[in-house]
Amino acid sequence: MKRARVAWSGAIHEATPGATEGTLRLADGRVLAEDAVVWLPPFEVGTIVALGLNYADHARELAFKAQDEPLVFVKGPGSLIGHRGQTRRPADATFMHYECELAVVIGRPARKVARADAMAHVAGYTVANDYAIRDYLENWYRPNLRVKNRDGGTVLGPWLVDAADIESPPQLALKTFVNGRLAQQGNTRDLVFDIPFLIEYLSAFMTLAPGDVILTGTPEGVSNVAVGDEVVCEIEGIGRLANTIVDDAAFGR
Repeated sequence: MKRARVAWSGAIHEATPGATEGTLRLADGRVLAEDAVVWLPPFEVGTIVALGLNYADHARELAFKAQDEPLVFVKGPGSLIGHRGQTRRPADATFMHYECELAVVIGRPARKVARADAMAHVAGYTVANDYAIRDYLENWYRPNLRVKNRDGGTVLGPWLVDAADIESPPQLALKTFVNGRLAQQGNTRDLVFDIPFLIEYLSAFMTLAPGDVILTGTPEGVSNVAVGDEVVCEIEGIGRLANTIVDDAAFGR
């Protein structure tokens, strides 16, 4: 099952895909055009845990060796926007790029979970686009606060897809399109640290709660984006997540 959260007519609604393309159905049965609503992250998000350099090809692309231990960081809630949202490119940025990622949503509390039991704690999956500005890297530690915690720099959605509807563990194709041009592709089977490992690893020192989300990293193929670009991240069986790059003026900066 696919579910979304949208804002419409002064309220927040749960929604599912409509019977016809380009529509969605609200929980009360009303059917709306997809462009008539404001899309929100498709679930109430808790802690955002993200992975860096979790595809070996992407690590090579950025001239880094593969990690011996996961490179993990936490993101603030202000970094999130929904499908069809706008992401600001600062005027001083010279290299800003997309990162298409499979997002894993926790459904049951996980504390000291063994790898063999890890997937039972997954509620479902969604698509993430976790933008980065390479200019802002300040030292060897990747990534730092200014690169990965920018307001509106992480797009999430449009749908939360139940874990039961996706093979376990997922082996899904990822693609990113910039203005309709295929710019990035990979497959989640190539994760350096897979989902069961990550849940075991994280739950060994922190309790994962329902609504927490793990952004599992991006494959190679990142490229610079410009103001006006439409970026679409697509994950097989999960959905297509679109957003647009805008300049400082759009946010009164």
